[in-house]
Amino acid sequence: MSGSRHDGALGAVYDAKDAGEVAALYDRWSETYDQEMALAGYRHPSICLALLSRHLPRGASPLLDAGAGTGLIGEWLGIMGYPHVEALDISEGMLAKAAGKGAYRAFHRLALGGPLPFADDHFAGIVSAGVFTSGHVGVEGLDELIRICRPGGAVVLTVKNTLWDGGFSARIADLEGQGLVARAEETEPYVSMPGEAGTVPSRGLVLRRM
Repeated sequence: MSGSRHDGALGAVYDAKDAGEVAALYDRWSETYDQEMALAGYRHPSICLALLSRHLPRGASPLLDAGAGTGLIGEWLGIMGYPHVEALDISEGMLAKAAGKGAYRAFHRLALGGPLPFADDHFAGIVSAGVFTSGHVGVEGLDELIRICRPGGAVVLTVKNTLWDGGFSARIADLEGQGLVARAEETEPYVSMPGEAGTVPSRGLVLRRM
């Protein structure tokens, strides 16, 4: 990320060694996150919003924003007619910023990658933008999101190419083979932040829960 606008914040997050370090870094970044990501042309939230609205009827409820950060997507989902969105994030500072936007019905300070305290088939849809990436969550976070999404619902993700090629695509193929999900849509790889130098491409993905 040499020469990048976010060498200090984003670079440090990508290099984080564990969930506690990720949470602490995001806590410190929460005050300036929205402004800095806007300057970088951050695309993941808008792409996820477009995919979700194409595959989940207006008014579907409840939804989970898994990796909600400062609440960019939750605010937009309300505008688009999804009345009940819950926020999940590892960072208390980020969730505090999200709470200030008045877009969420509930907040869950949790890390993806382990068991989640939600019932099977609970959410009508799940969106996770910019979470399956370097220094964050790998394929180990996928199965729980699928478990808590109800049949017929949609799980919308962005996945960095390094993770995709490192086992993510193979796991999705396994889940398809088991009849748990169907790949409803997959975008071409794109750069999530055009304002960043040397960014590894990601892709958007919609999984239909069977």
